[in-house]
Amino acid sequence: MNEQNGEEYKVADTRGRFAQAVRGGRKLNDVSWTNGRIILSNKRIVLVTNEGKRTIALSAVEGIGGRFDASQEVARVSNYVSIRLGEEVFLLTSENHDEFRTNLYRAFLDRRVIYARHPAVAGGVVQDTEWEQARVKVEADGISIAQQSGAFVRLELDDIGTLEEAERTVFDEKRTVIEAEHTDDDGTSVQTYLSGEPWHVAVIKSYLKQRQEQTQGSIDLSESEREVLMALYSGVSSFEVPNFLGMDVDRVEETFERLVELDVLEEVRTRREVNLMPRGRNIASEAMNEQ
Repeated sequence: MNEQNGEEYKVADTRGRFAQAVRGGRKLNDVSWTNGRIILSNKRIVLVTNEGKRTIALSAVEGIGGRFDASQEVARVSNYVSIRLGEEVFLLTSENHDEFRTNLYRAFLDRRVIYARHPAVAGGVVQDTEWEQARVKVEADGISIAQQSGAFVRLELDDIGTLEEAERTVFDEKRTVIEAEHTDDDGTSVQTYLSGEPWHVAVIKSYLKQRQEQTQGSIDLSESEREVLMALYSGVSSFEVPNFLGMDVDRVEETFERLVELDVLEEVRTRREVNLMPRGRNIASEAMNEQ
């Protein structure tokens, strides 16, 4: 990572625990937690104990991950975050881990200038939108993107469907791009493209994929159930699905009920109005790609 120019400011100062799990590329044996303070700024992480302090420049961090159970003592802690820098891995946790994790991502991303294109795709159709400079704001349940034009985009963790990387041209330069599928205010499936420095991409992707495991995984669906999902994904109103597919109304309602139980759809009203959940959008997108 490249350090951001400008004044350093504190993001958080909390009591926590930390450990080094890898040194010189080798996993350490008998890894144990050390109690101390964890200070986060927009430029560094400082681990403070009675014996002294260890400073980790954000510019040295190459990745943020989840569990890295290096010992039984580490494995007994339910929540912690791992950070990788070169051939070293450190583990960090705090009493309020969710708040700490959000603050950690805030240290890396808040106020950073990235590139955004929104919506790059809407309802499965590529849009004629341009790349813009944008600023990131990390929140507990997602990120907000403020574009230079004044447009404002919000990506909620619970609403992220597919999250992929691709090489694309951004301002006449080849860059790695995150393609994040989510929904806009009226429930339409859209894709927002995000790019920037390589570490921007790595950290944003790490943050957005936190809850993706809940929306992925194979489900055995019938051909008619897949057709219903593809119709909804294409923008067909749930009320119009029977006519659009030539299916009996009762059969469509039974299909809706089964897909709601599978967390593929969510019920909006009690009578035949549903929205696609992230898992449903994933399935529909894959089904359409197979056509």
